[in-house]
Amino acid sequence: MIDRKSLVKRHNPEIHEMMKQSPLTVGNGNFAFTADITGLQTLYDEYEIFPLCAMSTWGWHTTPGDGGKFYAQNDAQPTLYKSQGRVYKYVSERQAGNEAVYDWLRHNPHRLNLARVSLLWDGKKITSDEISRVHQKLDLYTGVLISEFTLRGERVRVQTVCAQSADILGISIETSQKAYEKITVCISFPYGSHLKCASDWTSPSKHQTSTTRLGDTLCFERTLDYDKYRVALSGYDMCRQTGDHSFEFKSTAFTLFFSQICTYDTLSANSTRRTNKSGADNFDLMPKTFDKVMDDSSLGWESFWNTVGMADFSRAKDPRAMLLERRVILSQYLTASQCSGNMPPQETGLSCNSWFGKFHLEMHIIHAGWFALWGQSRLLERSIAWYKDILDMAKKNAAANGFDGARWPKMTGPCGIDSPSSIATLLIWQQPHIIYMLSLCLHSKHRVQAEKSRRDFMIKHRDLVYETAEFMCSFARLCEKTGFYELPAPLIPVQELHKPEDTANPAFELGYWRFGLLCAVKWAEFFEADEESGLCGKEREKWQTAKAGWKNTADNMTPLPTRGGLYIAHQNCPDTFKKYSIKYNKDHPSMLYAFGYIPNDRVDIKTMENTADKVLSCWDNDSMWGWDYAFCAMTLTRLGKPEEAVDALLADESKNRYTESGNNFQYGRDDLPLYLPGNGALLFALSMMLAGYGENKGAVGFPKNGMWDNIIVEGILPLPE
Repeated sequence: MIDRKSLVKRHNPEIHEMMKQSPLTVGNGNFAFTADITGLQTLYDEYEIFPLCAMSTWGWHTTPGDGGKFYAQNDAQPTLYKSQGRVYKYVSERQAGNEAVYDWLRHNPHRLNLARVSLLWDGKKITSDEISRVHQKLDLYTGVLISEFTLRGERVRVQTVCAQSADILGISIETSQKAYEKITVCISFPYGSHLKCASDWTSPSKHQTSTTRLGDTLCFERTLDYDKYRVALSGYDMCRQTGDHSFEFKSTAFTLFFSQICTYDTLSANSTRRTNKSGADNFDLMPKTFDKVMDDSSLGWESFWNTVGMADFSRAKDPRAMLLERRVILSQYLTASQCSGNMPPQETGLSCNSWFGKFHLEMHIIHAGWFALWGQSRLLERSIAWYKDILDMAKKNAAANGFDGARWPKMTGPCGIDSPSSIATLLIWQQPHIIYMLSLCLHSKHRVQAEKSRRDFMIKHRDLVYETAEFMCSFARLCEKTGFYELPAPLIPVQELHKPEDTANPAFELGYWRFGLLCAVKWAEFFEADEESGLCGKEREKWQTAKAGWKNTADNMTPLPTRGGLYIAHQNCPDTFKKYSIKYNKDHPSMLYAFGYIPNDRVDIKTMENTADKVLSCWDNDSMWGWDYAFCAMTLTRLGKPEEAVDALLADESKNRYTESGNNFQYGRDDLPLYLPGNGALLFALSMMLAGYGENKGAVGFPKNGMWDNIIVEGILPLPE
């Protein structure tokens, strides 16, 4: 049995100097607070690489356009694409005369930095020159960030913690009497911004901050155009306003409770109240003291660490073993604290804005799919519920181009509107994700839950499976010459280098389309056989008819495109692996993922082996992304190449390095100071490498050479077939 507490604690991040690319974060999946070496955001101006923010799943802002205008999706001018006798409309190119609409829809809504919390000395800002003897540690097992440092010759100890049951930040400050007389805390509020920092500190007249008192609690009521939220301060000794949106107070232990009041609803073009699902609106019911927040955090994180899947690498002899163990633990912490909320995560989680704070649905399973395989299905199910909220929008998205079912957006915010983009509106590989994620959750329930619970889960989510499969079936076109179903232009594949009008039958998408439809067929077969599923009459007939269509399409998908004994990016890209001329041997080597991330009994193993060898020998590694290394490792695992799989997973490349915080930092990308799909993909790949897949059980992804023996694994499921 693994000593989980000891294992987790041996990887506590410890920092002894300011590391601008690796600040530490406390969070609960719906809310997160990123701190500098003081445990707060005292040195905010010095962390320009990695902005220090307080962010949430519910904290969004919509900026009125020129003249106070708010635009709708149909105000954007589409680009027309002609293919196989049909005309498709996608808001992809920025059209002359329509630039304002295009840009506004891309930038709005954007995620909001809710507040900055910092220390002051004599009412003035503190700089890093005044701080020395830093020792900062994040206790992963309890979620407490402990920051010790010397400020102007006085020792200071700050503890920062986030409740797990609500969006409450708890902070305690211990110091000498001399320092206490000088130190105050400042809370300040910015206007919203679509930029990486999610903050506009230069527009005080565009937003309002008012205060009300409820007993011993001071409430800051925030209004940014049509968006409103509240921050409730408890445990302060005094408080005075020092600016339009800044307040200074004294305290040795205080809490801040963040909650949404209302947000601008892009669909109905008005201000709409939405419940903050991460906690009750009534903060009187929440833990209000620092000690209670600390207890709440400790209980939550201890429960997580004692139920999540775990791998102990301490007995392995490979010198990289403890490096991998550390990456596992820190990736579990980062994704649980930033990617397990009530909406899909953005690529930078709840740390700062990437792509205006919007989430990219093709990354959802890469961030969070591992939860279902490591005993934390409930954390994935939180965000899956959001798909039901936008199902009608997804159906409209499909119907706009004459397709059936629901077409899920790529780059979007809470309302599910597909943001204008030369890539996003034409990307398709996110479509099967929801079926795969639901199937992973169901896979986890087969091990621990009763038949009724599994049935209830399938009934609850059956509309998502049905409508997704209907779109996929509708999107695939039957080629009369070959008798195969194809994925025709215009589309953008995983490897986003290709022109949509030239791209047809991309290798990965063909394999994923078939896999997703076959998963949907299994759901249909369950409803057909289970008399207690509630399907009867026309509803049962609907599923039976759909199942036949899904299976026919899946069974007759066109083979993956090849050239010269290699799988290529898509059928119109024979030069995929040529280093010179147009360079396509870069970005995501997605042709490999048709046999790795998913099973594929129609892949020719020799051709895939040759393709893997070719990728390893000629691919531009600097252009790959953090998650690519884990996905390559999965393919190499299925090919029976465990040594190469481990080497791929731990490759020392610019996009596959991890900072002290555990963040898969994307070197060379200033817009991605952290990249959580890399962390999530590592864990997804390890579920296969440590627990196996299908009938192949055990650590099939690690070589049997004596260097990786004696890995202890608990609570990790193999990938389903």
